Amino acid sequence: MSKDEQAPIRDGELIAAVDMGSNSFHMVVARVEHGEPRVIDRLRDSVRMAAGLRADGTLDAVHRARALDCLARFGQRIAGLPMQRVRAVATNTVRRLASPQSFLSAAEAALGHPVEIVSGREEGRLIFLGAAHDLPASRENRLVIDIGGGSTEFIVGRGLAPLHTESVQAGCIASTLRFFPAGKINRKRWQRARGELGVLLQQFAEDYREAGWLDAYGSSGTAKAIGAVVQAMKFSDDGITASALASLRDVLISQGHVSALKLPGLAEERAPILAGGVVILEAAFDALGIERLRVCASSMREGLLWDLLGRAGGSDPRTASIDALASRYGVDRAQARRVESTAMALFDQVAPTWKLDAEAREWLSWAARVHEIGLAIAHSQHHHHGAYILRHADLAGFSRQEQQLLATIVEAHRRTPDKVSFSALPQRYRQLARYITALLRLAVLFRRARRAEPLPGMRIGATSRRLRVSLPAAWLEQHPLTEADLAQEQSPMIQLGLGLELTTF
Repeated sequence: MSKDEQAPIRDGELIAAVDMGSNSFHMVVARVEHGEPRVIDRLRDSVRMAAGLRADGTLDAVHRARALDCLARFGQRIAGLPMQRVRAVATNTVRRLASPQSFLSAAEAALGHPVEIVSGREEGRLIFLGAAHDLPASRENRLVIDIGGGSTEFIVGRGLAPLHTESVQAGCIASTLRFFPAGKINRKRWQRARGELGVLLQQFAEDYREAGWLDAYGSSGTAKAIGAVVQAMKFSDDGITASALASLRDVLISQGHVSALKLPGLAEERAPILAGGVVILEAAFDALGIERLRVCASSMREGLLWDLLGRAGGSDPRTASIDALASRYGVDRAQARRVESTAMALFDQVAPTWKLDAEAREWLSWAARVHEIGLAIAHSQHHHHGAYILRHADLAGFSRQEQQLLATIVEAHRRTPDKVSFSALPQRYRQLARYITALLRLAVLFRRARRAEPLPGMRIGATSRRLRVSLPAAWLEQHPLTEADLAQEQSPMIQLGLGLELTTF
């Protein structure tokens, strides 16, 4: 990408967010005005991808085709927007695919933009970010619940920051299919659903009650649908209450089948999945002691827009996540700074040739800061330990593919890099990962002494497949270990697709 695309987003520019939910796909297009996104277009399609997820982790052909057709329509609308002005994310159903990459490749081709998989907690952070910008300013804690098609996110936060985030494997589509098979609704099935969902929510209910909140909001289409029905049926004139949910539950049971649901205020497309949403919300009211839930118009797609603006404006949550991770695992900050500084100096010399931009520089910086987190587990194989942490930790701001990229770099920063791990990355990251890994390896090599000693003036030359390191001959004679390390480094560099040459001056 060009340096212009790395600049802060200017007023008048268009940005877009795509939310590939388990029930519906949403896209919002916004024009930036006074530093804020002003939505100028919305597209939505009820794809119901969760209904096509088989037990073996595959997606049936009908729902796959429906998803790709939707993304092709979205892609037409945002054709021409730079990659850095669009964020597309996939959620629970894609997270649960046995082999998500084949679907993602087709999805990215249809949309014309990269698609990121986000974890349940990252999904919750984005949901809260979108909701918080839509709600009146408050210094009090708030609870936000988002019932999706395959999962439900629960977030307690203050201001724009989530304090507690949980994601449970229970959504309106999945729960309707599981608890009301063949669409039949009766009291026995309802009680079973309430019981199982209650057990699921008890895992975090006490912590949430202790944190407390002043107001509770529902941010999903499910909450909007339930809110519209209870208001139309005059069960409540101010949000959703426990008594309103109980009345709605009794009506659903009396009608007996999802195909028979005829309720005022209920859109026809919502009827087949309403029961699952209502029973989840009823269980949440009971487990968390909610008295009233109001509906919030904004959700994850708006959160994506705000996050996009934050990244471009210098307040990237990923940097804070990296620093928090380094603190949590007791990283030697002085050594990390030495390695980072050396890596940046190397980067600046090869960036023009390798066409590395400001974003690539940031990836190198992040990798340098956490390349030793595995030492908290053991020195032996610490690069593998560090990679495991990076793959599986909840890192705010990072998608799963981004965590995989960082883990691959850290794992390959010592010993012999594994070519397979690079091949497993999305295509757009593979060459970047090889280049960043090569620079990190050299920086770690030059800082092996772990002390604040000046390095000589190094000259680094590069081609697409070769690195040339030139050092003062006198300095190299005084540092035989470094010379030996550089000689041994030639073989690992070949695994990265790079020849390494050492010269003196």
